[in-house]
Amino acid sequence: MSYLLDTHILLWWVEDDPRVRADTREKIADPSHEVVVSVTSLWEAAIKRAVGKLRFETTTLLDALSRGGMRVLPITAEHALAAGDLPRHHDDPFDRMLVAQARAEGLTLISRDARLRSYDVVILEA
Repeated sequence: MSYLLDTHILLWWVEDDPRVRADTREKIADPSHEVVVSVTSLWEAAIKRAVGKLRFETTTLLDALSRGGMRVLPITAEHALAAGDLPRHHDDPFDRMLVAQARAEGLTLISRDARLRSYDVVILEA
């Protein structure tokens, strides 16, 4: 199974936040599963940190990705065009990109954002 982490799931996982259910945490930690983090999530987190909405150390986040064996997914031209073509169920450009990437790459999106269920994408409720 291959998973794409929504930004909040990534940050909660790094912080060992109990909002990530134990069964979801096990799926993320299972070495037989591919866990993917979009550069979109890193970008979103960096922007939120810059405006004071988040506090984290860049090295801590990058180390967690490496320790967790997570693959960083770049944004391709196909992803960008697909995100632009999505129905307007959700106006957050970061979330729209994650949906487009999950669909294009055949990934299950791990998220708690109920608004994403309006899209044709497989979601694992965290």
